[in-house]
Amino acid sequence: MNLHEYQAKQLFTDYEIPCPQGELLTNIDDFEETYAKLIGDKFVAKAQIHAGARGKAGAIKLCSNKAELLTTCQELLGQSLETPQTHGKRLPVNSILIEPAQAIQKELYLGMLLDRNSEAVTFMASTEGGMDIEEVAHKTPEKIIKIQVSNIAGLQSFQCRQVAFSLGLKGEQFRELCHLMHQLYRLYIDKDLSLIEINPLIIDADNHLCALDAKINIEDNALYRHQDLHEMRDISQEDDIEVEASKHNLNYITLDGNIGCMVNGAGLAMATMDIIKLYGGEPANFLDVGGGTTAERVAEAFKLIIQEKQVKAILVNIFGGIVRCDLIAQGIIIAVKEVGITLPVIVRLEGTNAEQGLKLLAESELSIITAENLNNAAKLAVESTGQAK
Repeated sequence: MNLHEYQAKQLFTDYEIPCPQGELLTNIDDFEETYAKLIGDKFVAKAQIHAGARGKAGAIKLCSNKAELLTTCQELLGQSLETPQTHGKRLPVNSILIEPAQAIQKELYLGMLLDRNSEAVTFMASTEGGMDIEEVAHKTPEKIIKIQVSNIAGLQSFQCRQVAFSLGLKGEQFRELCHLMHQLYRLYIDKDLSLIEINPLIIDADNHLCALDAKINIEDNALYRHQDLHEMRDISQEDDIEVEASKHNLNYITLDGNIGCMVNGAGLAMATMDIIKLYGGEPANFLDVGGGTTAERVAEAFKLIIQEKQVKAILVNIFGGIVRCDLIAQGIIIAVKEVGITLPVIVRLEGTNAEQGLKLLAESELSIITAENLNNAAKLAVESTGQAK
């Protein structure tokens, strides 16, 4: 789950991580009341959406006076924005974070995430902070400093000093960075986070460090332990189909292809998408219906898939370990009849009661194509869309 910048900075403040103290505007009618709480003459208006590269999209603007700030808020609030990171989708601007403008001596980058290769929390830092950190990572990866934190010993002060040296910090900035990194690590562990990014982390006019931006992602599977964080969820920023899928405990991610996938098990789903691409096709989604799925959930999954207008075929790949394939077949038949699916539906069943399931599909008199194995199923699905190699 993603947080807005203002929400991330609330957590930063709770953990004594230095950041600008701004005000949130959600209704233009409240502008005067909000402005009265601001300190300073110049301000930055930041549209709150779940996407990076907001500056490039005109969603972050420096305002020299009250009139300019009002005009900017009127232009942004209630609009929808597309950035280089929204992949063609537009996200609604329901709130604007207004902060005092900061005098910036230097922009740095600091982030942390779980490195799955080393199975350790990893800090990343760079002297090349700012809007184009992704380009830095792509073209000059040697400018990204990485520090892995021991799962046993935790973050050590010498590691913080190592980062400070690499960033060219001086004097009191060493102590400030050590404090900031230790607090970030505490926040990351306490709240079961999956990502923290500060871009930029600035050196201000008084030579102090300040988190000018804040990005936080939370591990979805740990949200049951953090009801306060769960309440911060903004579904207006999420894909409508993914939101609907979560209501039925289905793991769904929208992709760009035209072959809808319905699979039980995340690993099998990944393998299914890989083999679709091997035969020249493109998956339209990742959809894991779970190991103990039911006929009803299968029907709901079909309804989600056909909402994607670009889908030209549906590939169902089920391995019956816990779940019975005959129950899955019943769900497929129910869904095809109920939803009135006219797209090619290719089904591969293997495991518990697979033969009974295939028999049910064959006797259904529906236009359902059964496949002997995954290779055959993927090939048939790709051929039905006319994309086969």
